Amino acid sequence: MTAAQTESALGPIPSASPSASPSQAPAYRRVLLKLSGEALMGSGQFGIDPATLHRLAEEVQNVHAQGVEVALVVGGGNIFRGVSASTKHGMDRASADYMGMMGTVMNALAMQDAIERLGLPTRVLSAIEMKELCEPYIRRRAIRHLEKRRVVIFAAGTGNPYFTTDTAAALRAMEIHADVLLKATKVDGIYDRDPAKHKDAVRFNRVTYLEVLQRNLQVMDSTAIALCRDNKLPVIVFNLHQRGNIGRVIAGDLTIGTRVE
Repeated sequence: MTAAQTESALGPIPSASPSASPSQAPAYRRVLLKLSGEALMGSGQFGIDPATLHRLAEEVQNVHAQGVEVALVVGGGNIFRGVSASTKHGMDRASADYMGMMGTVMNALAMQDAIERLGLPTRVLSAIEMKELCEPYIRRRAIRHLEKRRVVIFAAGTGNPYFTTDTAAALRAMEIHADVLLKATKVDGIYDRDPAKHKDAVRFNRVTYLEVLQRNLQVMDSTAIALCRDNKLPVIVFNLHQRGNIGRVIAGDLTIGTRVE
């Protein structure tokens, strides 16, 4: 697909504004940042890389210092992936998904520790009650924590099997009235096909929810995209591994990633 064909399919793509600096006034007041569990692995094959964790915590600290209210959802794929265990090894899907939820709690606690080492107050709210480790998820309590300038980390997905952490991120973003859902990935946006397999893959600057669903663009699961579409919640997909990208996106830099709206 050529750039012209992309523009025809999606409508005119707005010209990018000059690169926004993280030091500029933020474009969003409250954001939900979705991190995959794999993002915490760094160059490893599994587990949590302390250096990567520290870098992510620093980026959260930087945007928090600008007055942005930050909530996070962290996946658990670096520890256990329920879908994979179910399809490859025949494990009961519900049991596998609950195990994956436990992985997200481990990642949330690691993220909490890294952020608090930098002096920011945090709260972990879990959809599955674990009162010795974290607070139970209560929507009004989560909003109050954000209003008190605490970084909120949502754990255990939605608390239900068969729902991904992408869907949990979309749900929590709407419940806390976030201005945008930031999906941090290992690629720099949404492509018309897998850029790792196709060198001529075209990256979109902007794409509609319907286009993502119709083309099966695989940026988030269809339930998450449908939720965002029904509630008009914009999604920005960007490369997490480029240092400073979180701040640039929140500052309103349109040259970073792909916007779904």
